[in-house]
Amino acid sequence: MRDNTHPMTVRVNQQASTLPYQYADIEIENNAQRLPLVLCLDTSHSMLGAPIASLNEALRDWTRELHDDVSLSYSVEVAVLTFGDAGVSAWQGPNLLPYNSPVSPFVPAHLFQPPHLKAAGVTLMAEALELSMQIVAARKAELRQLGLQFYRPQICLVTDGLPTDATGHPTDAWRRVVPVLTEEQRARRFRLYAIGVGGITDRGEEVLRAFAPTFNARLHGFPFRELLQMMSASANAEQRGAGDEVFEKIFSQFKTQRPAWES
Repeated sequence: MRDNTHPMTVRVNQQASTLPYQYADIEIENNAQRLPLVLCLDTSHSMLGAPIASLNEALRDWTRELHDDVSLSYSVEVAVLTFGDAGVSAWQGPNLLPYNSPVSPFVPAHLFQPPHLKAAGVTLMAEALELSMQIVAARKAELRQLGLQFYRPQICLVTDGLPTDATGHPTDAWRRVVPVLTEEQRARRFRLYAIGVGGITDRGEEVLRAFAPTFNARLHGFPFRELLQMMSASANAEQRGAGDEVFEKIFSQFKTQRPAWES
């Protein structure tokens, strides 16, 4: 399977070529089939206060759970992207990667440590999704070069607002991303979850439905812990080779905020 490349303009242009030295031995010694997971998180000004604090706490708790989960810890690779004050930013674990860094943001789950996120700035949602697709395609190409197999990657977009331009004004430019996302998901190049939290509006929900027709949700509050647990459940299902109906069931259970997959 070959990934098509798409011309994209983003404020951060990651070309994932090599992992840093501290992860090189892990890549050589670990022959597990990989599952790239991208957390694409809204850290704009509207997340200030309790929401961003809740997200940081949930990331810390989830990291501990990842480390303890034998089935996921050596298979899942985690990358964090944020869109907020610094535009679209890529993180390698707790470290913010420099603009145009050649370093991959993916970190093996058993080594992953979450960044401490701060809320400020605007909502460059479309640009964040474009970068998410870029780093997924680059990582898949790298895994092929290493002779390693991989499961279908997962991208999880979480937002409480509407896409804006770089000046903070609402924009319909996000529509340019929809045909690309539609084709990429149809070709099964990744599975996209688009989650609206907090006070997201009807218009925001419409955007999420356009991005991810199957796996979109509008939730009350900021249930980040349940969201991350759902991503782990989906990753486990991917490893088992589950059919689409299993993922739809897991997602339906998540939307009701009842973690029934744990029972």
